[in-house]
Amino acid sequence: MSTVADGPSGAVTASSAMRVYRPARHPILRIHLLGPMRATSYLGDDVLPRAKKTRAALGYLCLAFGARVPRVRIASMLWDRVDAVQARTSFRQAVKEMTSAMGSLSAELITTGRASIRFNTDACWIDALALMESSFSDSVRTDLAVLCAGELLEGLDEVSAPFGEWLTNERIRFNDRITGSLDAVLQQIDRPGFDADQLAGVARRLISYDPTHQGASRALMRALAKSGQIDEALEEYERCRQALMKAFHIKPSVESERLYDTIRTRSTRRRASLAPTVARLQSAVTFQTPAPERSRLRVGVLSFDSDGPEDDEGLSLSLSHEVATALTRFRWFDVIGPIAMMQRPLATFLSKDAFERQQLDYAVDGTVTKTGPNYHISVQLLDLARTRPVWSDRFELPARELHRLNELVTGRIVGSIDPLILFIEGCPKRRERYGATGLLFRAIPLIYSMERQKFQEAGELIQRALAIEPENSMAVTLLAYWHLWHVGQGWTSDSTRTLSTVETLCLRALELDPDNSEAMGIYGHTLAWKKDFDGAIQVFDRSLRVNPNLPYVWAFSAATYSYIGEPEEALRRLNRYRDLAPFDPYFRFFEIFYETAYIFNRDYERAVVVGRRVVKEVPEFINAYKPVIASLGHLGRRQDAVPYIRKLLSLEPDFTIEKFRRAYPFKRPEDRDNYCKGLQLAGIPKR
Repeated sequence: MSTVADGPSGAVTASSAMRVYRPARHPILRIHLLGPMRATSYLGDDVLPRAKKTRAALGYLCLAFGARVPRVRIASMLWDRVDAVQARTSFRQAVKEMTSAMGSLSAELITTGRASIRFNTDACWIDALALMESSFSDSVRTDLAVLCAGELLEGLDEVSAPFGEWLTNERIRFNDRITGSLDAVLQQIDRPGFDADQLAGVARRLISYDPTHQGASRALMRALAKSGQIDEALEEYERCRQALMKAFHIKPSVESERLYDTIRTRSTRRRASLAPTVARLQSAVTFQTPAPERSRLRVGVLSFDSDGPEDDEGLSLSLSHEVATALTRFRWFDVIGPIAMMQRPLATFLSKDAFERQQLDYAVDGTVTKTGPNYHISVQLLDLARTRPVWSDRFELPARELHRLNELVTGRIVGSIDPLILFIEGCPKRRERYGATGLLFRAIPLIYSMERQKFQEAGELIQRALAIEPENSMAVTLLAYWHLWHVGQGWTSDSTRTLSTVETLCLRALELDPDNSEAMGIYGHTLAWKKDFDGAIQVFDRSLRVNPNLPYVWAFSAATYSYIGEPEEALRRLNRYRDLAPFDPYFRFFEIFYETAYIFNRDYERAVVVGRRVVKEVPEFINAYKPVIASLGHLGRRQDAVPYIRKLLSLEPDFTIEKFRRAYPFKRPEDRDNYCKGLQLAGIPKR
C-alpha cells in the first residue's frame, strides 16, 4: 500500500494527487467537504464526528485519496502545542470518536496500523474528490460544479496553525484545479445555440472561485440576456468592474465593455416571470395527444424554484438533482433529471411540442424558500395525462439540519412518489399502452386484494408480461412476490417448495438486474421465513445500500427483527417505513408488521388496536388475525377473540397451534412459547 509524501506543513501532495478516485457504485457514505462539513450514511444517519479536530482529521484523510497516512503526521499537525506522546494519545482518541460516529460502517472505512491510518474513500461519495476526478465527462463535471458549492473544509481554519497552513495550500490547489477545469468546460459550452441555464450555472461557479474572471462574466451576461434578464446582465458587468478595480486597479476589457453596450442599448426590457408550476402546466398542457407506444413510464423532475438568494438557488437545484437520482433507484419508471429538463427554458418545455418530445407521464416540481433559520420546501407530483396534481407535501428543515437533507426531505419525497404512481397506474380504466409494465401495474392491486380469484388473475397478468418480456427483472420480481403471498395466505400445500420457487425467482431477477433492491427485499423476507436470519439481515442491508428509500424493504426487514427477538429495532424500522411513505395506499398490508412487533414486545393492547384496524380494512388477510387472537388471549379476553377465530378458521380451516409452531419463523424459543400460549388462551385448537 502506497503512502503519502510530506509536503509543506504536511501537505497531501504528489502521491495523493496521482491516485484515482473510484467511488463505489452504491457508496455507503456521502461526505461533503465543500461548505459546512457533512457525513451521512446510506441509511440517512448523520455520522459526522462532533469534535472539530476529529473532523479535521477526517477531512485530511479524505483528501489523501485513500492512501495510508502516517499517524504521527496528523497528530503533530493537529496537536502542535503539546508533546509528541500527548499528541499521539489525542489522535488515538480522535480515531475512536471517528469510529464510534460511523458505527458498524467503520470496519469498511477505517484501517489502522501502528504507524499509519487509511480511510477508504472508494467506498464513499466525496464532493471535492468527485469534482477533481479527471475521468468524469464534461456534462457530469458541469452538473457537479453547479451543485457542489462552498469553501473546502469551511470553518476548520483555526483548528491549529499547521493545519490552517496545510488547508490554505489545499484550497489554492483545489481552486486552481477546479478553475482550470471549469474554464475548459465553459469554453466548450459557450458556443452559438448555447443553453442559457447551463452556461449561467458554470459561469457563476467559476466566478465564485475567481471573481475577476472576465470570460466567465461575459458568459454569464450573455446567458442572462438570452433568458430575458437584461438588468441582471448589466448588474453582472458592474460587479465584474468593481472586482477588477479592487483586485488589480484596472477596467474591464474592450470585449466586456462592447458586450455591455450591446445589451444596454436593447430597447426591450424583458423580465423572467414564471407563474406557479401547477397553473402553468394546467394552462399549457391541456391537449390530448396519444403517446407513441412505449414500454416504460417517464417521470420528469423539474429544477425546483427558489424565492431566495443565490445560495438558496443552489440548494433548490441540488435538491431536485438528489430527488431525480433517488428516483432512478426505483425500477418501475424512467427518470428525466433536472439537468436534462433545463436544456431549454421552462416556458418552452411547457409548450405542446416540447411536451411531446419529452413524452412525460408525471412531473415532480418544488419550491425552496427560507424564513428565518428554517428552509420551507414544497413539492408536488403532477399527473400529466390528467393535467392535475395528485400529491403534494411540505417540509420544514432547520438550516442547522442541512446535513440531513436526504434523510428528512429527499427520502420522504421519493418514498411517497413510488407507491403512489404504482397505485394510480393500477387503477381500472387507466391507460394501457405500456406493454409488459402496464400488465404488471394492473396486477399489483389484484395481489393486494387478498381475494383468491383476483389473486389468480394477478398471476395470469404477470405471466402475460413475462411472455412479452422474458427478461423483465420487475416481472420476475413481481412473480416472486405473488408466490410469497401464496405462503402467507396459506394457499400452498407445500410452503417449503413455494419458498424455494420464490428464492429462485429472486435470484433470477438479480441476475437480470443486480441493483434490483425490490428483489433483494423479497429474497431477504424469504430467507427469514426459511429461518436463515443472518442471511436475511445481510440481504436487507444490501438492498438498503442500493436504495435506502424503498419503504417496503424497511417494513420487511422490521419483520425479521421481530422474528429474532428485537422488536424495538423492528418498530424503529417500521417508523422509517411510515416516514418514507406516509400516504402508501397499501399501508394496511404492511401494518401487520406493527402487530408482529407489538406482540413480540408483549404490548398486547397495541397489537389488538392495530390488528382490529387491519382485519376490518382487509378481511381476507389471513396472517393479520393471528397476532390479534394471541394478544386477546394474553389479555384474558377470550370471548372477544371468538369472531376472529371463526373468521380465521374459515380462511385457513386446518390452522392449529402445532402447525403454527412448526411453520412460523421464531428464533427464540421463549418468543415461540409466548405467542403460542396466547393462541391457546384465546381458544385456538392445539392440533
